[in-house]
Amino acid sequence: MLAHHLRLKRSQDFQRIRDQGRHFRGGLLSLNVLGNDLPNNRFGFVISRRVGNAVVRNRVKRRLRAAVRIRLNELAGGFDIVVIGHTAAATASYRELDARLMELLQKAGLLD
Repeated sequence: MLAHHLRLKRSQDFQRIRDQGRHFRGGLLSLNVLGNDLPNNRFGFVISRRVGNAVVRNRVKRRLRAAVRIRLNELAGGFDIVVIGHTAAATASYRELDARLMELLQKAGLLD
């Protein structure tokens, strides 16, 4: 579980990041990234209903949260990051999701 201060919750934050941030797309996932004035990163996860039912969507979110939590110390600080899961993420394993997430974070220049 990610700590409370590391989460994005407000829809206004998600919209601001979508409108003003940079977008990076991979096969299973997309990232929207925008700088913030905080020393730490904040994360939000968006999994569409097209991905599957609630059980499938929550499984994808749990796997993505776990991948982010393990790599928190490897990331550059000061960003709001929204991770968007695509329909192919429903059948992807944890290792696949983790690998694609790391590729996108690398492409965004967020890995130290």
